[in-house]
Amino acid sequence: MKIESVDFFYLSMPSVLDIGDGSQDALLVRIRAGGLEGWGECEASPLTSIASYVCPMSHSACKPLKYSVEGKALNTVRDIRRISNSIHANSFDLLQADHTLSGIDIALWDLLGKKMGQPVYKLLGYQKAFPKIPYASQLFGGNPEETFKKAKSARMDGFNAIKFGWGVFGRGNIENDIAHLEAAREGAGHDSLLMIDAGTVWENHFNAAKKRLVALKKIRAFWLEEPFGNLSVGAYKNLSASSPKISLAGGEGCNNYTQAKLMIEHAGLSYIQIDAGRIGGITAAMQIADLAAKSGISYVNHTFTSHLALSASLQPFVGKEKDILCEYPIEPKQLAKDITQTKIVPDKNGYLHIPENPGLGISIDKNTIKKYLVELEIKVSGQKIYYTPDI
Repeated sequence: MKIESVDFFYLSMPSVLDIGDGSQDALLVRIRAGGLEGWGECEASPLTSIASYVCPMSHSACKPLKYSVEGKALNTVRDIRRISNSIHANSFDLLQADHTLSGIDIALWDLLGKKMGQPVYKLLGYQKAFPKIPYASQLFGGNPEETFKKAKSARMDGFNAIKFGWGVFGRGNIENDIAHLEAAREGAGHDSLLMIDAGTVWENHFNAAKKRLVALKKIRAFWLEEPFGNLSVGAYKNLSASSPKISLAGGEGCNNYTQAKLMIEHAGLSYIQIDAGRIGGITAAMQIADLAAKSGISYVNHTFTSHLALSASLQPFVGKEKDILCEYPIEPKQLAKDITQTKIVPDKNGYLHIPENPGLGISIDKNTIKKYLVELEIKVSGQKIYYTPDI
């Protein structure tokens, strides 16, 4: 079959706040071929990504992504990889390319899985999907009391692993950070895994992060995530060698395979976190999962939006038994909740299982997402080159 159409849907909450919550808007991708349709989600600026798909060619290495996608064959896994390689060859001077490719690639895997009657993980070569331990991922509260309540609520909901990130943490004095850390541990209970995400707040300032190590050790933090900006490998490496020892996690900011490889090889990470909606899709994420396994580093998905994105993020490592943890957002905006009819929820023992239906195993709620749809039109020299398609 050949790719007949590639459609983008820009969704948004009525108000988008200046907070570390990527579920406030969304960019969905629908690809049709052979009477079937596949869906993907970009973890990226919607309007910027749409523009990268339709923009006029600047030169031979800066073509719009549609040049490498529309009308192409889609019958085997090799075809998906060929499209990915073509985009990298034809659009490598277009810096949004990997972000936009991510949603396209995910939709291609979903579509091919439906054609083959197989879940994506089996197309990737896995024979079995192993259950994962989901960690309840959420933002720090506005004060320690709120952080305590959120931690306790997550534990009451059955989560044995809990993560707090962003918000006020690291932005004030160390005493306030310690109060939040102690509140998180008290609310989560003494026997749970507790992860802390600094949200790159210290940029590349090693000493600011090092001052928190004693407090992190005291609350038995399972890991410290993203203390520094993406690719600050020197600061990461120095912190990984510091005392007291705290495992480091990072990599969600990587937007291509090369960046992730650099983090794996030089940042002293114990956990590499990859967002399939940002890295270049399932294709690139699978390559990184394999590299992490060879490097003795645990692979963890990054996901903070819909269950479409969650399913996509699980596919690259669900067949790796040793990589047991997965991110599970518990407070996304209603937009992210409404994107799918299918929900992936923990079982009675607290484990997460990937859908076994063909493709990503996720059904889109087309009627509900219409209320979030941002109507869009792009013109160049008076000629319309993009408009919002019908769902």
